[in-house]
Amino acid sequence: METINKPMKRRSRYNSSEARVAYICLIPAFLGLFFLTYAPLVGVLGISLTNWTGLKSPEFIGFDNYVQLFTKDPYIKDSIIATIYFAFLSVIGSMVYSFFVAMLLNRKIPARGLLRAIFYVPFVLPAAAIYVGWSWLYEANFGFFNYLLSKVGLDKVLFIADSSYVVPSLSLISVWLSGNLIVIFLAGLQNVPSVYHEAAEMDGAGGWKRFIHITLPSMSPIIFYNLLMSLIANLQVVTPALALTNGGPGNSSRFLTYLMYDQAFVNYKLGYACATTFVIFAILAAFTAVLFKTSNRWIYNEGGDDK
Repeated sequence: METINKPMKRRSRYNSSEARVAYICLIPAFLGLFFLTYAPLVGVLGISLTNWTGLKSPEFIGFDNYVQLFTKDPYIKDSIIATIYFAFLSVIGSMVYSFFVAMLLNRKIPARGLLRAIFYVPFVLPAAAIYVGWSWLYEANFGFFNYLLSKVGLDKVLFIADSSYVVPSLSLISVWLSGNLIVIFLAGLQNVPSVYHEAAEMDGAGGWKRFIHITLPSMSPIIFYNLLMSLIANLQVVTPALALTNGGPGNSSRFLTYLMYDQAFVNYKLGYACATTFVIFAILAAFTAVLFKTSNRWIYNEGGDDK
């Protein structure tokens, strides 16, 4: 009995020491999470309850900023609609585009490494250069897209000067910038077990059936991750409005983040801007909660644990 108990005691001692080391290594992560995420979030909530311009001491006014935001602000409704509309188009478009391109780049084609770099480069280019370039493409009179339309006998389109086209036009830029999603999808595709495809092919399954019943289920965790990251990024969009449209035409591209920027750095209403920020956080939290709640219905776990 003594010879049996000694290894067990030694093993439990090792396990406890490993657990202590693990907890110690997690301390920086918890500190970063607290000071860089939760503490600023509480700070934003506190500032949103004040009337503060940044030039004088804040004055506590309770929920007046929120009441004014939803009852008197002429932009809030249009901003919420524009933000959700943009996020919907951008998320769906970028997911389909990046997955399709990743499928192509996963095949054995000539210059595959060069093509992978070409599709990833837009993601790391300076934002100012990107939007200046796209403004030339969208230009109403001499832009490249309108030049192509004129060659096929179609009328010119005011891509970023017409309220009907501005959000889809900005969403197209967001889709083009989804090189990071392509890389993540590509890494996931390379980890799909080839033995599954070989077995299905031996059973007579065609390419479409293998895609539906093998590739998509195996990629579902990667799809969930990219969907979540794309949703969070596109609900916080601000750069296209700042660089190209200034929230116009009308209020059609006055996204919530642009509204927050305008209140904070143009009108110096920092408390009001923080209230808008918390509205953005609430929308993000709601969409993220729905995504996590429904994920167990379509995410495939190879181990069979759906909990």
